[in-house]
Amino acid sequence: MSEAEVLTRVEGRVGRITLNRPKALHALNTAMCRQMTEALLAWRSDPAVELVLLDHSGERGFCAGGDIRMLAESGAGDGRQAREFFFVEYRLNHLLFEYPKPVVAIMDGITMGGGVGLSMPARYRVATERTVFAMPETGIGLFPDVGGGWFLPRMPGHAGLWLALTGARIRAADCELLGVATDFVDSGRVEALKAAIVADPGAIETLLTEYEGDAGRPAFAEHQDQVDHLFGGESVEAILAALKADGSDWSKVQLDVLATKSPQTMKVAFRQLKLGGQAKTFAENMRMEYRIGARVVQLPDFLEGVRAVIVDKDNSPKWNPPTVSGVGEAMLDAIFAPLPAAEEWSPLD
Repeated sequence: MSEAEVLTRVEGRVGRITLNRPKALHALNTAMCRQMTEALLAWRSDPAVELVLLDHSGERGFCAGGDIRMLAESGAGDGRQAREFFFVEYRLNHLLFEYPKPVVAIMDGITMGGGVGLSMPARYRVATERTVFAMPETGIGLFPDVGGGWFLPRMPGHAGLWLALTGARIRAADCELLGVATDFVDSGRVEALKAAIVADPGAIETLLTEYEGDAGRPAFAEHQDQVDHLFGGESVEAILAALKADGSDWSKVQLDVLATKSPQTMKVAFRQLKLGGQAKTFAENMRMEYRIGARVVQLPDFLEGVRAVIVDKDNSPKWNPPTVSGVGEAMLDAIFAPLPAAEEWSPLD
């Protein structure tokens, strides 16, 4: 049982899901997403289960994302496995978003990519001093998926777009400031909190108050006004121009970071967040993200980004197109276009 990549069981009146792939920082694969979905569906109408608790084994992190190597290998071929993964993962994200019972996600440690997709739909999102939250996809030619198009534009100001374009990492206090985390608990008290939740899931609100710690001062607050001013442009080009014109040390750092990202997927993320911010339902956003994902995994920038960052680790990707100005509207239109009706994403019944 301990070797299973996801542990699902019922303890008392709590359905428990524990990510159990520590050597891969609990990176998600299709089988893991299917197993979590099956458990959630079984508990959804089970009156014996009052609440779902989502956590991870070990101490290295909650979830670092998805199985990027599989996605790249599939994308280099026919892309079928990659599309299947996105289809199943996005159904899981939507199931969590619409889940009728409280879900508590313990975001202890690294929470990136696929881990964001698991935790952000939860009603209660608990950060610790070890939490590191990020959507770093533009650095490998991907885009901030798993609901990023919904959650990021609904953060205060333009913080979500800044996170999407730069892949910036934020800690617990910033997670509380931006609404990523609903609560902060010291990591040393997490096991006691989980035991207390299992003992009395109906007291979840009281327990989170009792175990609440002090996350400290949010570092992002120092630059929040700059983000809101400089990342409010009507295009990626306008944002880059604003950063150059500003000329501050902080702006120079942002420009250096953005220069390492895929121009194509920065523009994809910009349009994704604009459309996702206008979406009426989470399912509408996920349908859009699936269209993007189904295509982006087979484009040169994703394969090159994985080569440069994950395989060869030379961190010198050769992006195509190499500049933001080279990414035209026609290319973006093709990435966002509807799929054939039989291939579109749909939520679970």
